[in-house]
Amino acid sequence: MKVVIVGGVAGGMSVATRLRRLNESAEIIVLERGDHVSFANCGLPYYVGGVIPKRESLLLQTPESLAARFQLDVRVRHEAVAIDPEGRTVTVRALDSGREYVEAFDELVLSTGAAAIVPPLPGVERALVLRDVADVDRLVEAVAGVRSAVVVGAGFIGVEMVENLVRRGISTTVVERAQQVLAPLDVEMAAPVAAEMRDHGARLELGAELIRVDGDTVTLSDGRVVAAELVVMAIGVRPESALAREAGLALGPSGGIVVDDRLRTSAPHIYAVGDVVQKRDAVTGQSALVALANAANRQGRLVADAISGLSVTDPPAWGTAIVGVFDLTVAVTGWSEKRLRAAERPFRVLHSHPLAHAGYYPDARAMSVKLLVDPDTDAILGAQAVGGEGVDKRIDVLATAMAGGIPASRLMDLELAYAPQFGSAKDPVNMLGYMADNLRVGAIRTVQWHEIGEAIVAGAQLVDVRSREEFIAGSIPCAVNIPLDELRERVAEIPAGSVLVFCQVGQRGNSATRLLTQLGRDAVNLDGGYRTWRDAFADQNR
Repeated sequence: MKVVIVGGVAGGMSVATRLRRLNESAEIIVLERGDHVSFANCGLPYYVGGVIPKRESLLLQTPESLAARFQLDVRVRHEAVAIDPEGRTVTVRALDSGREYVEAFDELVLSTGAAAIVPPLPGVERALVLRDVADVDRLVEAVAGVRSAVVVGAGFIGVEMVENLVRRGISTTVVERAQQVLAPLDVEMAAPVAAEMRDHGARLELGAELIRVDGDTVTLSDGRVVAAELVVMAIGVRPESALAREAGLALGPSGGIVVDDRLRTSAPHIYAVGDVVQKRDAVTGQSALVALANAANRQGRLVADAISGLSVTDPPAWGTAIVGVFDLTVAVTGWSEKRLRAAERPFRVLHSHPLAHAGYYPDARAMSVKLLVDPDTDAILGAQAVGGEGVDKRIDVLATAMAGGIPASRLMDLELAYAPQFGSAKDPVNMLGYMADNLRVGAIRTVQWHEIGEAIVAGAQLVDVRSREEFIAGSIPCAVNIPLDELRERVAEIPAGSVLVFCQVGQRGNSATRLLTQLGRDAVNLDGGYRTWRDAFADQNR
């Protein structure tokens, strides 16, 4: 059996090495148009910032090491330029010599990845991107002596680039068309991230578009000119599917290659993996683009198994991702509220602000967690978390629960590891389960931060049940302060009608709401409390 793999790195090399472990006699050829077939692309921004000091740390394997260990025929600087699906051949161009030749195959795997999007703007040829080792070499050379930089796009790669440029002492501005950083987050979860970036010296131009790149500046859509000796484009990627399209393979609406659950394309004996393929969304079952390294690695293994005759099924994608932003950790999985709202899909929202570990143990730091739940089935639709230590652990538990079909209210039953330096006896994930169960059975009602205005117009009285000192330090306009410990004695001070209760993060508000409800009052709790409201209305474009 002769297998030709177009493209290396995560997906392609996972196919090749797994296939060799399964089949010692197969002829395996890897065609890679770049200089490097196996490198740590997720580490590239940190080499720019000096966190990873040695370039060779990024280079995981070479053609020589792969040949020695796995007997792979790895050909770097060889580009696949055409595919004949019926004849089972691929035309290859050796980039150093320009010579073209035809390579036959029994099975072909496309792992061509995705390319950075660079809009056709005046002067944009001066801008750099970051996708491979050649890109990082250009960036490292370019940053030497630079005093100002502009990063266009505040997605995951964009914020990583900002952090690492700031780390090098470069005055860095982010230009982002949206009104927030990190589009997968909802606005109240993104606000602390923006504040963190500003606190470390980054300048954020949100709701702005780049229209021109000049000699050492850029011009924004409102006419402002920003200093930019260095310009980095990080507005997103698109599948590198031209080779597949020209071969007549079916593509999805976003340009990704259509594959079945065994990762077969529309042509027999041709598979595709990684960023170039359309994934199956776990929430809707519809096609989606999910450019993540772990998905590419997993799919590479599955294709090798499929080629070897094993039974495989590519699981749906939740889009679980994490990024460090200075001293914050930001993680997401599944759908956001704004995405669910746009799809007109019913959902229930839960916010919590738990400590990463027991409060009595030193250095306990709060995180913000948001859970999106189907109100009819109790299924978890998505989650977001922002904070310090422990964010990665909680989002991974939630992503695992989602993959396993565990309902939101059953999170309270999970038996999670506990010691005071690692968590709490009631872990933040367990607490989300308690909250979800309360809402599921109707033990409490909540409103969201964006519903406060509507509630006030409808006649609701806002009651802040925090301490007097907390109230003086800042509260929601129109609220009256009755601390929780005084509420029983002072309930007569609350006017008749509906009551919207809130505290700092929702816990005291829950107790107050239950108390008032049992006293016959129409009371609801502000989900996530004052902190969620404060974050939601933070000015992100100061």
